Formats: sequence, C-alpha cells, structure tokens
Amino acid sequence: MEQRDNSGVLFKNDKKDKPTAPDYKGNITVDGQSYWLSAWIKEGKSGKFMGLAVSPKEEANTSSPKKKSSIEDMESDIPF
Repeated sequence: MEQRDNSGVLFKNDKKDKPTAPDYKGNITVDGQSYWLSAWIKEGKSGKFMGLAVSPKEEANTSSPKKKSSIEDMESDIPF
C-alpha cells in the first residue's frame, strides 16, 4: 500500500513492554518526508483523548560509521 502525502496510519501497539510506551504506533508522510507517529490514550477533564508525538524516520544507511578503536588504528598503521 502506497502512502499518500500528508496522510498517515496508526496501529494498536500489541507489544507494549512498559507503561510509558505508546498505545498506538505508525507513520505519517508530510511534504514528502516520512515520520514515525506515536499516540497515547489519555484522560482529561472533557474525557478521553489522544496525545501524539512525531519523530523523523532515520534512514538505515545514514548512520555514522563505527569509529575504530585505538588498537584497530594501530594495527592498520603497521606496514606488514
């Protein structure tokens, strides 16, 4: 299923491992950018509502390369 711009989806979080974990998780696309979307069911003066949080999706390939340890640095400098 292709997601349209300026739309998103939420699914019930069946794997909620701690009380602070979101009740619903999903994603949303805004202006061509993909974001993670989280929602918590809360109780207020006027009744139940959903609190939302949005965070940018990080590309798996954009993670910074792992820095070599000092021993690895020394070994790579040895000419033989």
